[in-house]
Amino acid sequence: MRDFLDRLRESLLTDRAAPMVVVGNFEVERQWAAGEPGLPGTGLTTSTAVVHRMDEFALFLAGEKDHVLVKAPPDPDFLSYLCELGVDPPQVLSPAAPEPHRVVTADALADPRLLDRLRQLSPAGAQLVPHGVSALEEDLARACGLPLAGSPAAVCKAVNSKIYSRRLADALGLPQPTGWTCENLADWAAACRYARPLVADGVTVAVKEAFGVSGKGILIVADAARLDQVSRKFARRAERTGDDRLAVVVEFWVDRRTDLNYQVTVGADGAVRFDFVKEAVTDGGVHRGHRFPPDLTGGQESVLRDAGEAIGRRLAADGYRGVAGIDALITEDGRLFPVIEINARNNMSTYQLRLEELLGAGRRALARHHPVRLAARVPFGTLRRELGGLLHTRHGDGGVVVHNFATLNAAAAATEGAGPFDGRLYVLLLADSEARLRALDRELARRLAVLGEAAER
Repeated sequence: MRDFLDRLRESLLTDRAAPMVVVGNFEVERQWAAGEPGLPGTGLTTSTAVVHRMDEFALFLAGEKDHVLVKAPPDPDFLSYLCELGVDPPQVLSPAAPEPHRVVTADALADPRLLDRLRQLSPAGAQLVPHGVSALEEDLARACGLPLAGSPAAVCKAVNSKIYSRRLADALGLPQPTGWTCENLADWAAACRYARPLVADGVTVAVKEAFGVSGKGILIVADAARLDQVSRKFARRAERTGDDRLAVVVEFWVDRRTDLNYQVTVGADGAVRFDFVKEAVTDGGVHRGHRFPPDLTGGQESVLRDAGEAIGRRLAADGYRGVAGIDALITEDGRLFPVIEINARNNMSTYQLRLEELLGAGRRALARHHPVRLAARVPFGTLRRELGGLLHTRHGDGGVVVHNFATLNAAAAATEGAGPFDGRLYVLLLADSEARLRALDRELARRLAVLGEAAER
C-alpha cells in the first residue's frame, strides 16, 4: 500500500520526503466532546486501557523512515511476525511511565525525555501525524516543537460533528434520514413539534449526541412520553447552568440492511481521492469490524464515489485536509443514504490498507476483534503456538493475520494482578469464500477460548 502512504504524505506533509511521527491517540472524540451539551447522563465514557492500546495500529501507517508514538514498545515477536508479512516496522517511541487510562498524547506531554527525543527529529523536518487532532495534540506539537500535519483541532472538531454532517448533506442535496439539528433549546422544541406526533403514530427516532462515537450517546425514542422526559431534562439542565446550548441531532431510525464505511483523502491542493468502500460490521450500533469487498452493485458504488468526491471538495473548502471516513447505509427496502456521519480522523479501515496487499484474486476478508478473558499476560509467541496453522504467512493461502496484539494484554496493567482481565485481539481473516471465512472465524474463537482457559490454569 505504498500508494496510500505516498498519498497520505502528499496530503498532509509540507515535505513529502520528511519523516512522519504517527500518534496513536485513539478515541480522540472524547477530547472533542469535552464541554459539549449532549444527552443528560450519557456521552463518552472514560476511555479504557484496551482502547488506548489500539495505538499499536499506528505501526501500519508508517514506513521504515518514520516513527510511531505508542504507549509501550510492541512485543518483539509480534514485530518479527510483521516483518514476515512484509511490513517493515517503523521506529517506535514510547513514554517512560504510561498510565493505562491516559491517552498516549497525555503520556508524552508528561515525559520530558520523550519530548526532548521528539525535538531531536526537528532538523529532519518531521511532523506529527495524529489519529485525529484535538487541542491535546496541538499542546504536544507546541511542547516538542514539531509541526502538526493536517487541519487544526477546531476544524477537525467541527467536521466531526453530526450537525455538520447533516447540514453538509442538505447543502449537497444528498439523501439522508429525515431529521433535525439542535444547537439550543429552541431548536430542540422545533424538532419535537415535528417528531412528537410522528412518534405517537409509531415512528421511532434516534437522538444522537453530535460527538458520540461507536454507538455511544444515542437514545432510541419510541413513544412521546420518552421524548417529553428528555425535554424536561434538557430544560432542568439549562435552568441549573444558565446555558441553553445543545449538541444533538434527531433522526428517523431506519431499518438497516447494510452499514458501509468509505474513505476519501483530501489533499493540500483540494484534490480528493476516493480510497475504498467496505461493509461495516456492527452490533447494536457499535462498530465490530469490516467485511470486504462489499456486496454492492456498480450503481451503488458509483453513488458513493460521487458523494465522497463532493463531500471531499466541501471539506477542502472548509479548511480540512487529510483522511476523512464517511458512514453510509442501505435500508431494508434498498434505499442508499450516502452520508450518515463524517469522521474527521483515521478510521479502522485506514490501518488495514497496508495489509490488503495480502489479498489474492477472489480472496475475501473480514477485519474484526475477538474478546478474550485472561488470568495473566500472554506473550505473542504463546499466541502464535496456539493458533498454529491458522496464522497467515506472507505466502499462505489464507488464515488469520494479527493486526493488533497490544490490546490482548492491555488491561493487565490496569488490574495490577487483582484478578482476570478482558482483552481483545484484532485480526484480519482471509479466505476464498464467505463460508470458509465464517468457519475460520469460529475456529479462531475456539482456540482463543482454549488460550483463556489455559491462562486460568
